[in-house]
Amino acid sequence: MVAALDVGGTTIKAALLDEQLQPKATLRAETARSADGTALAAQVAEIVTALAEQAGTGRPSAVGVVVPGIVDEETRVCHFSANLDWREVPFGELLEGRLGLPVAFGHDVTAGGIAEFRVGAGRGATNAAFIPVGTGIAAALLLDGRIHRAHGQAGEVGHIDVGHPGKCGCGATGCLEAISSAAAIARRYTERTGRAADGAREVVDLARHGDEVAVAVVQDALDGLGHGIRTLLTLLGPEVIVLGGGLFTAADYVLEPVREWLAAHLTFQRMPELRIAKLGDEAGRLGAGLLALDLLKG
Repeated sequence: MVAALDVGGTTIKAALLDEQLQPKATLRAETARSADGTALAAQVAEIVTALAEQAGTGRPSAVGVVVPGIVDEETRVCHFSANLDWREVPFGELLEGRLGLPVAFGHDVTAGGIAEFRVGAGRGATNAAFIPVGTGIAAALLLDGRIHRAHGQAGEVGHIDVGHPGKCGCGATGCLEAISSAAAIARRYTERTGRAADGAREVVDLARHGDEVAVAVVQDALDGLGHGIRTLLTLLGPEVIVLGGGLFTAADYVLEPVREWLAAHLTFQRMPELRIAKLGDEAGRLGAGLLALDLLKG
């Protein structure tokens, strides 16, 4: 058994998993916050105990924890996480000292990609990218059958310049994330209409029904994704791209325009197979479990 925890800025999704990734216990909790990571370490210890009690088993053999931010999985240090207000937090070592168990510590999108590549929509690919489009945009990269991490620096596709004049939260102008993320779609619709949108899915639904502003905002977002994916294809040549996150829950409306944009704008680059993610919001937690199982296998 391994404990697997997908830690977000507001919510933790946790499970006790067997070797086949079948859940024996699950729970959700609000994320405990402190700048040094100690509050979260204490909370994770409590969650691991609660999962074991719920399942009626002993302690797990290992624990996998994934978080948003810049995470070096080798040193188990989170260099930066805006969601958790962390800088240079050696969380893997901190948690292992508290638990007395082996701890795998990683990045949430990378972990989600590992799950999609092994047991989800990316299965069978040797060169692939997993791009969840949610509050932000990042990618997990599979290159020649191996996850490419670059000490946590790889995959920040949300900060590719796709040529629009808007400012990004990172401080740059033109970032993909600032026009194509689910958060950006809702924000840009609200800015243009003065009407608050309850997420990107609502804007997509309005576009389906002919709302001209919604159509324009969604089209801008999909064009931006096309630009970003083209850059990724030019540099790394993945044959499969797995698209997920909140925006692609409306895949029937948004997938074909992305495919058409690529078909119209690629020149020498290989046209990738676009697939929709299968694991939904379970991907990060399953990936955390796989990291823990990999740790046990050595």
